[in-house]
Amino acid sequence: MSDRPSPLADPHIAFDVSEGRRDIVVLGSTGSIGTQAIDLVLRNPDRFRVTALAASGGRVALLAEQAHRLKVAAVAVAREEVLPELRDALKALYGSEPLPELLAGPEAATQLAASPCHTVLNGITGSIGLAPTLAALEAGRTLALANKESLIVGGPLVKAIAKPGQIIPVDSEHAALFQALAAGTRADVRKLVVTASGGPFRGRTRAQLADVTREDALAHPTWAMGPVITVNSATLVNKGLEVIEAHLLYDIPFDRIEVVVHPQSYVHSMVEFTDGSTLAQATPPDMGGPIAIGIGWPERVPDAAPAFDWTKASTWEFFPLDTEAFPSVGLARHVGELGGTAPAVFNAANEECVEAFLAGRLPFNGIMDTVTAVVTEHGKPSGGTSLTVSDVLEAETWARARARELAAKATAEARA
Repeated sequence: MSDRPSPLADPHIAFDVSEGRRDIVVLGSTGSIGTQAIDLVLRNPDRFRVTALAASGGRVALLAEQAHRLKVAAVAVAREEVLPELRDALKALYGSEPLPELLAGPEAATQLAASPCHTVLNGITGSIGLAPTLAALEAGRTLALANKESLIVGGPLVKAIAKPGQIIPVDSEHAALFQALAAGTRADVRKLVVTASGGPFRGRTRAQLADVTREDALAHPTWAMGPVITVNSATLVNKGLEVIEAHLLYDIPFDRIEVVVHPQSYVHSMVEFTDGSTLAQATPPDMGGPIAIGIGWPERVPDAAPAFDWTKASTWEFFPLDTEAFPSVGLARHVGELGGTAPAVFNAANEECVEAFLAGRLPFNGIMDTVTAVVTEHGKPSGGTSLTVSDVLEAETWARARARELAAKATAEARA
């Protein structure tokens, strides 16, 4: 085993570095990561150029505007039914100019992930990002990975084809670890410390979480994110997923990955070394920095994110994680250690439960109760290190169906 961090995300290795401006394909362009990445590209036209965009199809007008402004070669949309609307929106903007190539359907983003470019930024939300992740890696692209779910559900698949330094993490926590790890070798690392804001319910007991509403859960104190990720941050499922991701990216055992609550979200994560020193990567809460690392490494992009004003006093706090109120991190460690299809079951069940909670069909505590029940019922995972895409899809299909059944049963019992 190498004395450096896992080659999946190794700050010591610059994969396929090219001179001049980098061509970028942005998947999930109308989401939070995608829109911020495009803003960064537009502010640095000498460094980056976006050649293609992919989105789900929920914000057609924005997608068309992005395509026109960036002059991309291709646009993909997952929902085939919105293709006519997208074409009309593009015609209105392009006039007599030729339109970009249009792709539609569930495989459209995967096609673009393999298209000619330097870097693919995968900002898709959910495990549907697995196929594009695999396609980008197989095509030899640098992968700026914001879609943590694809690594979590398909860890062995991704690790089997990723070349040294080919994946650059975009999650703020993993981008922080990536940068801190540059200070030493793998043999120097004692512990990874992943920070968590604690979400909107930090300090509450499990009993106090029983009646929280959708609006309560979506009111994150420090980050502006999409509804699914925001709820995952409220349950701390997001942090559990990040623990699994850190294990896969850096090949550090689960018992050497710690979670600590840091309400200010200034320190994005830390690495403790064997000599007792701890390196922390810190910026004000802003995704510009991690995105810039993802698409620009090994070079840094000036003014990608705001810096601290050290002339002003500030307080940085750190608290231990309340594992009773927030059991999600412990459950994530468990499924991560099981491996195989267990992480896919955990993630899929959670996605279904979050959807049910947002729709008012499941109470907040019911999210983790249901996910735990599905994981327990799943039992011993299949696949192991020989995991296949079919294994993942089959496990996810079962987990989603079972989560829906259990959520519906819980709702019916509560109303009885």
